[in-house]
This record gives sequence, C-alpha cells and structure tokens, in this order.
Amino acid sequence: MPAFGLMPLSYRAMAVVVLLAVVAGVAGTLAWQAQEWRFGRQLAEQARLHGEALNQLNLAAAARQRDELDKRLALEQQLQASDQTHHRALTDAQRDQSRLRDRLATADLRLSVLVDSADTASGCAVPATAATGALVHGAPRARLDPAHAQRIIGITDDGDQGLIALAACQDYVRALQR
Repeated sequence: MPAFGLMPLSYRAMAVVVLLAVVAGVAGTLAWQAQEWRFGRQLAEQARLHGEALNQLNLAAAARQRDELDKRLALEQQLQASDQTHHRALTDAQRDQSRLRDRLATADLRLSVLVDSADTASGCAVPATAATGALVHGAPRARLDPAHAQRIIGITDDGDQGLIALAACQDYVRALQR
C-alpha cells in the first residue's frame, strides 16, 4: 500500500472529500447540539414563566375566593342580626297585643271612640257637652263593646305583624343589594 503522499490524485481527492464530509457531519452535529441546548434553555425558561403565571393566577383566584367568602359571611351575620331584631320586634308586638287583649277582657281597659256631635244623620243623640260630674273633659266619646274591641285589637295585631314582616323583607333586600 502506497503512502498518502504517493497515492494517486483520485484517491487523494476522495480522501479529502471523505474528510470534509466527516468534518461537515461533525460540525453539523455540533451545530444541532448547540441549537438543541439553546432551544432547551428557551423551553425551560418558557415553562418557568408559564408556571409563574399560573401560580399568580391561582393566588389571585384564591384571594378573590377569600374576599367573596368574607363578603358572604359578613352578609350572613348582617342578615342574622337583622332577623334577630325583627324577631324581637315581632315578639314585643305580640306581647303588647296580648297584654292589651287581657286588659280588655278583664275590663281593666275600655276602648272608646270620638263621637261627631254635629252628625245628625247617624241618628245617635249624644249630648255635645259632658254631663255634670263627669271626669272626662273634651270631645264626647262612646265606649265600644268588649267583643268589638277584641276584634279591633286582633286586626291591629295582624297589621303590626304584617308591617314587621314587610320591614324584615325590605332589610333583607337592602342587605343583598349592597
């Protein structure tokens, strides 16, 4: 086998071409490897930034959820306090109505109405002035029958309960609108 310097020109050219092909292949492989490292770093950075963005979104969502929970708890406490207030008002009104009914039943209290002495159409001849010796001064009054007085108290009791329930509903709606 002849030495490299003694090789024919075609073998030398082929050897140079093979050598250049090997060098080009190695250079290409190194270029691909460098590009893969660079893209790997870029992808890793992108993944890190994406993870941070997701973490920020999760923290913001958790903060919003805590805020909404705090608002809901505050609203529930406010509604509970309002409910207690209205329940107390309803209980007080019922107690007062019960006392009034008891006083009417025992004749401890009598209901009376003002009489219009100028009304001649009613056919009620009530004197315009109080009788001598009467203790009540002022406009003439007529006492109501205790049964009628009880019915009137029942009607006012229903009205009071309705007004208290209406106030409770209005407070509830106002609390929800805030």
